[in-house]
Amino acid sequence: MSSLTFNQSLRPLALVAMALSLSACTLGPDYQRPDVPMAAEFKQAEGWKVAAPADALQRGEWWTLYGDAELNSLVGRLNVSNQNLAAAEAQYRQARALVRGARSQLFPTIGGSGGVTRGGQGSTSNSTIQNQARGISESYSLGLDASWELDIWGRLRRNLEANQASMQASAADLAAVRLSLQSELVQTYLRLRVMDEQQRLLDQTVEAFARSLRLTENQYRAGIVPKSDATQALTQLRSTEAQAIDLRWQRAQMEHAIAVLIGVPPSELSITERDQIPALPVVPLALPSQLLERRPDVASAERQVIAANAQIGVAEAAWYPDLTLSASGGYRNSSFSNLVSVPNRFWSLGPQLAMTLFDFGGRRAGLEQAEASYDQTVANYRQTVLNSFREVEDNLVQLRVLGEEAVVQQQALEAAQESLRLIENQYRAGTVDFLSVATVQTTALNNERTNLTLLGDRLAASVQLIAALGGGWDEEVLQPEPVMSTER
Repeated sequence: MSSLTFNQSLRPLALVAMALSLSACTLGPDYQRPDVPMAAEFKQAEGWKVAAPADALQRGEWWTLYGDAELNSLVGRLNVSNQNLAAAEAQYRQARALVRGARSQLFPTIGGSGGVTRGGQGSTSNSTIQNQARGISESYSLGLDASWELDIWGRLRRNLEANQASMQASAADLAAVRLSLQSELVQTYLRLRVMDEQQRLLDQTVEAFARSLRLTENQYRAGIVPKSDATQALTQLRSTEAQAIDLRWQRAQMEHAIAVLIGVPPSELSITERDQIPALPVVPLALPSQLLERRPDVASAERQVIAANAQIGVAEAAWYPDLTLSASGGYRNSSFSNLVSVPNRFWSLGPQLAMTLFDFGGRRAGLEQAEASYDQTVANYRQTVLNSFREVEDNLVQLRVLGEEAVVQQQALEAAQESLRLIENQYRAGTVDFLSVATVQTTALNNERTNLTLLGDRLAASVQLIAALGGGWDEEVLQPEPVMSTER
């Protein structure tokens, strides 16, 4: 081989080496977390203990704070069988597949081919069939081809970076959906248990009012009290019975909602009534800055900012030429018997440079769109952070005020029970009529029901606070995958 031929064969390799040396250039801005308004502590956090590094919420299964085995089992079934969760998980797998597709663009595409063709040309003369057959030819081919777009300006790497950020946003969205569904299930279950206690209270009250009605009717027949007392006692009994009946459909609807959350038809789930309400847990409080790592919706919003930032680099790369290296080789012959032989070999190797010269503002518009999309995601991220602070503050003040209200309500209940004891004694002594007794009995019942409703509100608020703090989710689960490139 002459020196000229040798040098010519090395030219494509020299171009490749030059392209690889240029591939260290990556267009577009590197990501920096946008500034967000941040407070040193929560306004409504007075009296709350900041979470220690080993607090229960870091373990993930935050619902175990309520110490209810049946609740733990239901949440476990939700994590496996909820259909909204399954849809979010499928969306995450789609995003993960897009990352693999974007990564594959960094490497050469290799293909193979093989075929046989047979052709002929008709004669214009009156020749015989044998002469026509002589015009038929056959050709056999076997080859490989490869193409590789060299990522000189970092367009493919920025695209991979954007897809990885989108995948991480999808993973955070999945965690946010899971946390929301878990929160909904836990709140529904706790309210169902409070409703069970209200049902027992009304059932016991109905029995007490039934005894009171029998006593009043006996006194009426004995001429001790007027008929209006018996009528009033009957009215009170029937009204309380109606309240007890009304709770049944409400409980059934909550049971149906839990069934759908765990992915089964309502007819297949029955939650047995129980005379125990889970205790209100002590919720460890995180610092405001920790919400940026603890809340999946905040993490998702930030990952969308990262993706939009990378798309700016993709848009900027459109101003620069694309270099693609193509190669092909194989064997071609009219006979299959000696197809794979040196004389039948062919090959080609060469680079291709492509660049848009005029697009009448198309690339500029694409860059401006990418920059505007980035600004939009930054604004959405900051708004998500602000909303997360508001939700924590809302639930903190709600729990604090409900706790203060519970103390006063308990005092009102104790006073109503003492008043009921005194008025019943006066009624037995004949110094007051039954209307006075009925009024105090109704007041005592309403205070007991209010006390239970308040407990249900406090339990629900504790769940909402845990969810607002991010539950047991942690941003560390989003381990970024390395952005593979051709850098040297």
